[in-house]
Amino acid sequence: MWWQYTLVFLGALLFDIVPFPFPPAFTIMMFFQILYGLDIWAVIIIGVAGSILGRYILLLYAPLLAKRYLKESKNNDIQFLGAKMKENKWKGQAVILAYSLLPLPTTPLFLWAGISRLKPIYIIPAFIIGKFNSDTVALHLGKYASENIEGLIQNTFSLESIASLILSFLLLFCLLFIDWRKLIQAKKLVINYKIWK
Repeated sequence: MWWQYTLVFLGALLFDIVPFPFPPAFTIMMFFQILYGLDIWAVIIIGVAGSILGRYILLLYAPLLAKRYLKESKNNDIQFLGAKMKENKWKGQAVILAYSLLPLPTTPLFLWAGISRLKPIYIIPAFIIGKFNSDTVALHLGKYASENIEGLIQNTFSLESIASLILSFLLLFCLLFIDWRKLIQAKKLVINYKIWK
């Protein structure tokens, strides 16, 4: 039975290590919990641990991706945004916590934090609190929904799940293509598509 919980950990890790919007890790956690009838609290704890490790690794390698694929000016722009966020640590923590509480992929948040070279201690604690709470709610709702599997299948392509994916891509677009320095300093919205090397 331990191997089933290992699948939960590895699934959550793999879902949260990728640098592009992917379904939230709770979806794979929910899948294994329903498939194998696993203890829901063990799935939550083990799955959240996998998610945290995945996001931590993403934080570490995001600067390498940015250096390889983004122009230096875009890297500097994202780092400027990170520096602004660090100026008021409590507001930054509140934003990270609020975003982590939503059932949205946190990939854009961790790419930004990694490229900004934020220290993991700045982002991980708020993420743990938000992730544990949002995944707990999602898994309990999933357990309830598994009793009505037809509704769950219909909701896979529901307006909410499609909207969540679109919002994630929109946030990633904003992170990459908005000139944050000009927006914050000059209060001017500038979109720059020439960010790739």
